[in-house]
Amino acid sequence: MLEEWYRRHLGPDIHDISSSGVHPYTFAEIRDLCEIPAADLDEIVMDDSVSQGGAGIRRAVADRYADGDADRVLVTHGSSEAIALTLSTLLHPGDRVVVQEGIYHSLGHYPRAAGCRVVELPATSIRDGEIDPGALTELVTPGTAAVIVNFPHNPSGVTLSPQGLKELTERTAATGAVLVWDAATAEIAHRWDVLSDPGADGGNTVSYGTFSKTFGLPGLRVGWAIAPKELLTATFPLRDRTTLFLSPLVELVAERAMRHADVLIGARAAEARRNLAHLTDWMAGHEGLVRWTPPEGGVCALPVFPELERASAGPEAVERFCLELLSRHRTLLVPGTAFGAPYGARLGFGGPEEPFRAGLAGLSRFLRTRGTPR
Repeated sequence: MLEEWYRRHLGPDIHDISSSGVHPYTFAEIRDLCEIPAADLDEIVMDDSVSQGGAGIRRAVADRYADGDADRVLVTHGSSEAIALTLSTLLHPGDRVVVQEGIYHSLGHYPRAAGCRVVELPATSIRDGEIDPGALTELVTPGTAAVIVNFPHNPSGVTLSPQGLKELTERTAATGAVLVWDAATAEIAHRWDVLSDPGADGGNTVSYGTFSKTFGLPGLRVGWAIAPKELLTATFPLRDRTTLFLSPLVELVAERAMRHADVLIGARAAEARRNLAHLTDWMAGHEGLVRWTPPEGGVCALPVFPELERASAGPEAVERFCLELLSRHRTLLVPGTAFGAPYGARLGFGGPEEPFRAGLAGLSRFLRTRGTPR
């Protein structure tokens, strides 16, 4: 539903306050910030790359996220391909798999498509940066094939503290489960320090990253997986029959962007924090009309609209709510039905400050005049 919603409703002259990523960079900005002279682009030979990704981009990812071990890095067409390749290879019919409630749709799709026995980790079991110990023990049992989580969570912004991550990794290791860790927005934290990648020191972990969220490069379409070398090698037959490899031109840009990650992420994280401060004040001024739990990481939140709760409205009601908002005020949210949340919507605060404030102003007028004829 998520991508279909965007196909239908995202267009020009719309205040998009729905995204889970930051303000995208232009290529001119990337060339300047990442020091890519035209001569470097001109020297690229437009030949095939390799299945695992070119050596330069794999080393750059490994140096930042995998303790320098490029053999445990697979570079892909966005993290969506990394998810598809690794989960299609890792999971088998009948496997018991724990999947976080309301998780990014690709992460929940592949276990079900593989015929796994899916057990849900409830959102209510994650509080103050930790998974309830009772729930962790009850759900992550011996014989569990994988535990699939997304922190900071898209769309709620809930995340784990360093202690919470330690408890999760210890439990998965003790039971022999593979920890599948989606860290698309991990490098923007609000409550605790940025979490280290649990796959950095090896072990039975698969972790995903992408240039689409905190780097501000969704159009680059590059992501990666960090996993045991044997698993990555086992994905090659599937990749050989689908996308084969990335363009060397894309790999060069991605490599330079990774080497300048602190610059790219730092600027956009600062912008997102300014937006979050404004959003926090905005929420305080709309008490009774909207309710939220402040995000602990990432650049999106999942506000709830009490009028929909009071009416015990069905899932189609929040979709009508978002469509009416779009029609009246050219302001876009993603209905919570895309994430199993029928009374709320995804609200993103990673975009440019002026359009973000304009979108909130439209939402404010909509909430305060709800039901008033146009």
